[in-house]
Amino acid sequence: MIVAVDGPAASGKGTLARAIARHYGVPHLDTGLLYRAVALCVARMELDPAVEADAVAACGFDEAVLADPALREDATGRTASIVSAHPLVRAALFQRQRRFAGQPGGAVLDGRDIGTVIAPEADAKLFVSATPRIRAQRRHAELKGRGGPTGPGPTGFDPNGFDPISFDRVLADIRARDQRDSARAAAPLAMAADAVLLDTSFLSIEAAVRKALDLVEARLSARR
Repeated sequence: MIVAVDGPAASGKGTLARAIARHYGVPHLDTGLLYRAVALCVARMELDPAVEADAVAACGFDEAVLADPALREDATGRTASIVSAHPLVRAALFQRQRRFAGQPGGAVLDGRDIGTVIAPEADAKLFVSATPRIRAQRRHAELKGRGGPTGPGPTGFDPNGFDPISFDRVLADIRARDQRDSARAAAPLAMAADAVLLDTSFLSIEAAVRKALDLVEARLSARR
């Protein structure tokens, strides 16, 4: 059993994918972490993420990097959106994702091209979405709740209430990522023809999880 969960940034796809994996007792892979690992290594190697050869040079990262807390920083996410647009980077990470999807017993993968490129044969495919404004609200709350610096420069949250990361900046970043992810030549963000759309804009986490499980179970039952 392979379940593909795709969608844009802050749509809730990761939360839903983890819940689906727990429900069915199968492993889960957040494929975005692979690109974040490349982004983090590019930064630490002082390379240029916009240069494809530099980004490819960082693709041989050690698995231990996937546990680095710096992967969750917003600056890493922005860089990941840049390196993920390079065809050679996507090619370098393709087999790693395919191996995970093809393991005995099945798996759940979330990302932006799981149902279209990585596992087009997936038994169930969800495309998770939400409005840009709501996704920006979620990301802004996440950054504020995390506290501390989120990237180079004065981008942390002051305990006295000063907020150097404005909501408008986060919203602009969300829209910029959507544009890059949808317009890139290699594996653009797109809903697979046989995927089911799940809009989480006005759903609680609990309601979204219930809906996702219902949709996956319906698709699996239809294939049995």
